[in-house]
Amino acid sequence: MRAIGIILAGGHNHRMRELSQKRAISAMPIAGSYRSIDFALSNMSNSHIQRVAVLTQYNARSLNEHLSSSKWWDFGRKQGGLYVFTPVVTAENSNWYRGTADAIYQNIEFLKNSHEPYVVIASGDCVYKLDYNKVLEYHIDKKADITVVCKDMPESVNVERYGVIKMNEESRIEEFEEKPMVAKTNTVSCGIYVIRRRLLIELIENSYEEGRYDLVADILIRYKGMKRIFGYKMKDYWKNVASVDDYYNTNMDFLKPDVRKYFFKDYPDVYSKVDDLPPAKYNVGAQVSNSLVSSGSIINGKVENSVIFKKVFVGNNCTIKNSIILNDVYIGDNTYIENCIVESSATIRANSSYVGDGEVKVLIEKNERYDV
Repeated sequence: MRAIGIILAGGHNHRMRELSQKRAISAMPIAGSYRSIDFALSNMSNSHIQRVAVLTQYNARSLNEHLSSSKWWDFGRKQGGLYVFTPVVTAENSNWYRGTADAIYQNIEFLKNSHEPYVVIASGDCVYKLDYNKVLEYHIDKKADITVVCKDMPESVNVERYGVIKMNEESRIEEFEEKPMVAKTNTVSCGIYVIRRRLLIELIENSYEEGRYDLVADILIRYKGMKRIFGYKMKDYWKNVASVDDYYNTNMDFLKPDVRKYFFKDYPDVYSKVDDLPPAKYNVGAQVSNSLVSSGSIINGKVENSVIFKKVFVGNNCTIKNSIILNDVYIGDNTYIENCIVESSATIRANSSYVGDGEVKVLIEKNERYDV
């Protein structure tokens, strides 16, 4: 494909509560065996984008481990590759990334040293499948300067926490508001942009000189009257995992057969780093219904409508309902957990009970796992 990719994975937000204390949001585990950045990386790979840069800074250790090899997404056989850029101290600059545009500016050599004419920019915290080639064709047909991928959200979704877009009949963007108090439409930006590489370099350099550091506020919204900015509507599944409720609901969506089929069975595939773990083991007396149970787990109790990640141990006579249990959790005997997200590596003592009333409860338990 005639484009390079940039994945923005540096962000931290307080809406993820305790879940973002030990990892970047792009490294949040999804559906038993994926991380949220896998979806953007797989889309790039399936669209034949060969050079991809991941820009990250906050709590990047977990993400860096996940991206330690590019072979899982088939980047960089001879040409191209997967690059992970964190802020570096140079003679001219010792700042953290101060915003999305500043993150690109600090790595502008990546853009200047590339020769592909287009750039696809995506965020690493969304769950979706998209062929970027179709967006690029649309971008060229419309003679657009920038194309923004957007989606009509259902009435039940609160769109005030997204970038909200209003387009004319030609699909040209007339209004673009970031997190408005009152939304005029229910069309939201998916955080995916296609732009000409040289134009991006010019806009980023201009913004930096003016002391403006945000891609949406200082480039898309500011230039919407001067540049031809178009919207490309996406019809398929798209979810953003930027809050605890979104994260919980997205994982729960994978319990629906049609969502599972779309991501796990339908072409093209979603790829992730593979762990060599034994298949899940169900001991005598285990009862599991409508749940995803990942490899390396051992189940003794009852699991209903839940997502169990890798290497989880569920003790005897336990009940897990409507919950997400992240990697490497030990749950002692006679425990009851409902409407909770249990943070990875937690140890839940025997005979305990946790219920999220009204909202999803995040459990972080650091008890001793083994009595010495």
